[in-house]
Amino acid sequence: MKMGLSLVLALSTVLSFQATAKGNLSQRATDLPELVLGTDDAGFAISQKEFQMETGKAYALTITSTGAKECAFEAHSFFDNVWMRKVEAGGIEIKANGFYEIEFEDEGEIELFFVPIKPGKYAFECAGFASKGMAGTFIVE
Repeated sequence: MKMGLSLVLALSTVLSFQATAKGNLSQRATDLPELVLGTDDAGFAISQKEFQMETGKAYALTITSTGAKECAFEAHSFFDNVWMRKVEAGGIEIKANGFYEIEFEDEGEIELFFVPIKPGKYAFECAGFASKGMAGTFIVE
């Protein structure tokens, strides 16, 4: 009897929550504005400081480095809270569960295809250059 009551309570609790994801994964990924690293003469500016996204919606983000500065692009918390569908770089498609850094030693481009899972504000930066302006925020609602 106790087990039956526990099961009913557990099921009613689980079924009472509504899904809060906003996207439709059957649609093509939404292209975010390109993020270009090293856009000024000194090589420290970036093209976009903030990206707005919604949970449960597929996105594609192209990150391009001008090669002006070596950049270890980090977004630890963001990468931990998205489902990474694939990464494309140099004509190669990579399917990985996740990563913590993208290193641009020279000029180059990478495309990320992902779905944000958890709402929040997530910082990104080129390691060591955040104070010079190579930093921004991914905002997921």
